[in-house]
Amino acid sequence: MADQEKRDFVDKSGVDTETATVAGSIVPETAPVLDQLEHVPDGGKEAWTVVLGAALALFASAGMVNTYGAFQDYYEASLLPSSSSASISLIGSLQIFFLYAVGTLTGRVFDAYGTKYLIPTGTIITVFSLMMVSLSQKDQAYQVYLSHGVLFGFGIALLFNPAVAVLGHWFRKRRALAIGLTTGGSASGGVILPIVLEKLIPAVGFGWAVRIVGFILLGLLVISCVTIRTRLPLSGHLSFRTAIDLGGFKDPRYTLASIGAFLLFYGFFIPYFYIQIYANFRGVPPHIAKYLLAIMNATNVPSRILPGYIADKSGPLSVFIPAAGICSILLLGLWLPSHNAASIVAFAALYGLFSGAFVSLLPTYIASISPREKLGARLGAVYLVVAVASLVGTPTGGALLKKTDEEHFRNLIIFCGVLSVAGTLVMAAAGLVGSPALQRFSWAHKSGTSEKEKQVVDRA
Repeated sequence: MADQEKRDFVDKSGVDTETATVAGSIVPETAPVLDQLEHVPDGGKEAWTVVLGAALALFASAGMVNTYGAFQDYYEASLLPSSSSASISLIGSLQIFFLYAVGTLTGRVFDAYGTKYLIPTGTIITVFSLMMVSLSQKDQAYQVYLSHGVLFGFGIALLFNPAVAVLGHWFRKRRALAIGLTTGGSASGGVILPIVLEKLIPAVGFGWAVRIVGFILLGLLVISCVTIRTRLPLSGHLSFRTAIDLGGFKDPRYTLASIGAFLLFYGFFIPYFYIQIYANFRGVPPHIAKYLLAIMNATNVPSRILPGYIADKSGPLSVFIPAAGICSILLLGLWLPSHNAASIVAFAALYGLFSGAFVSLLPTYIASISPREKLGARLGAVYLVVAVASLVGTPTGGALLKKTDEEHFRNLIIFCGVLSVAGTLVMAAAGLVGSPALQRFSWAHKSGTSEKEKQVVDRA
């Protein structure tokens, strides 16, 4: 169907063709009748070119977020030695907060104008912010907060969400694969960029190391600007009124999932931020410690791709809950007692392997329990919850780690593990509430009650 024919159909039928966007998921809100008329390529040169551009955009945006552990280590040791661990971790938390919170708004901009303005603007802001980071002076924390926290966080939010959302224009049946390959770009960035920084900082200094990374990202994002493009008609009308919908909290499944997400994401990034510092404390050789974050992100790649594929067949919670449970065991059973390089490396690899399911499967589950026409707004509300949890989580961990000694690290790890256990149990409760057996029991109970009431009325 030609674009003009699509517009004519929408004008006549009143069907809204907006596409809801969130960090890590895309869900078309197209009416079923338009779905039948719309052909989705689900592959081909153009579609896979878009995937390439989107993966590069996530490499540069979320990949840099996954790299923050390397920055945290350098900031504490060299650039901001007078600042506490909690205040430094807040810089990374600001990035994550903006990534999720601003994502609820960039989704509506995408609905109206596509990627035409978002990707180029995000490119400029992201690269400019890194250049400002490279100019930051020693113990001038406000400079790093503004450049690496606020400005960089806003820039990557303009990149991440549209890059994922545009996949809904090109894929339907193979969407899980496309999303997995794209989000794998962020994990790949988390593998390569920390190594690049670790090699460049001793050779050329922190300032030029960050500038070189900025130029690398500029080259990748230029490719994204050229290759990422929309295919479906855009609304051309910008409205933020429906960006968030709080009505979902009337559904106990949605409420429990939101609480579970808050608990899980409160502690989710703590290992990513502090694993390298912990390794240094345990005396792990530097040539191993500096690669721990890269190892964690490397094993994160398959956990972004495979869980979505499996969840398409067995349901999101059937993968999400076991993955969260395994992460809880790893935190309390492996990280807590780890004292040598082998156990710390094993934890980094395994936690990266199973924790990636959190990011990809949360929106998938919310999509499965939400009305199609309200899905984007329901996801917006959930991601505001996640944004707040991510904002306060790692600074709370830093506050627990006032000193890098045995006691404070134990408190940090136990805190993270308890949050993971609690979040897993709440998500399991959401699955129990939504289980077919419980729903059949509830329906039978209501039917039985109605029949009894009817018999009472008949006797009367």
